[in-house]
Amino acid sequence: MVFCCVYGILQHMRLTNSIVKEPMVIGHEYAGVVEEIGNEVTHLAVGDNVTLEPGVSCAHCSHCKEGRYNLCDEMKCFATPPIHGCLANFVVHPASLCFKLPENVSLEEGAMCEPLSVGVHACRRAGAGPHTKVLIMGSGPIGLVTLMAAKEFGFPRVAVVDVDENRLKMAQELGAHEVGCVSTRIEDVEKEVLEIQQKMAAGIDITFDCAGLEKTMRTALKATRSGGEVCLVGMGHVEMKVPSTAAAAREVDILGLHRYRNTYQLCIDLISSGRINVKPLITHRFRFSQEDVVKAFNVSAMGGSAIKVMFNI
Repeated sequence: MVFCCVYGILQHMRLTNSIVKEPMVIGHEYAGVVEEIGNEVTHLAVGDNVTLEPGVSCAHCSHCKEGRYNLCDEMKCFATPPIHGCLANFVVHPASLCFKLPENVSLEEGAMCEPLSVGVHACRRAGAGPHTKVLIMGSGPIGLVTLMAAKEFGFPRVAVVDVDENRLKMAQELGAHEVGCVSTRIEDVEKEVLEIQQKMAAGIDITFDCAGLEKTMRTALKATRSGGEVCLVGMGHVEMKVPSTAAAAREVDILGLHRYRNTYQLCIDLISSGRINVKPLITHRFRFSQEDVVKAFNVSAMGGSAIKVMFNI
């Protein structure tokens, strides 16, 4: 079994409005081997390699019935407080949310279906086409999988900006047409917007904010052309002050994003066919021991060259 190390909830002890109030197991990016199945399960067998979609919806509310199960108010998702995560030797999960991996897709790649699903869902939400020019704010793991998805969706020009040169180098290697290093200072927004627009040499149709910070959203709303869209993917700040009135006056639409829906099989197909290669994002690997767990989370917290840190359980 393999599991991707995600540092955010450990660092902040919250995930948006879900707050950690007592000790809990973390982890929601996971793949493993089937050990046991229920009597009515027919599409899986003991020994199959599977990846797990982490959210279990109620299947009865209006959102679920409309097919938008990711918005279910009763959703129980791995590692969303108070629900325990999947950083464990064994987990029990509904068979309908266990997706069999083809022989040419490793468990590590299977675990990457979770973050890749976020990028795929973001591109679907934006409703972009082959003439869409895209800006991605942030080249962390979610920014990079959004870049991969945008390339696969046929966006002809994708720019990525970040504060980290190492991450931007990876974005270039993954096919970003333009990259730009920005600061963390809100005072620099106006100047950086002009620089970004000059790099693109055309109006930005869609901006994906994969950081979700006040500064990145301010930049996104100002850089996107009139009539364009800003898709808020990242969840860095719970609250922020942004120029929403000025954006509304230019009919810049803000799209929200909550996890994903109906993406896992597509992500498996994209990886299996070679159309998307997630392997470069897996930068570090650790065993599942007390010592290595501490090391892994420290590596993830320091950033630098670390993108996706894996546990092999």
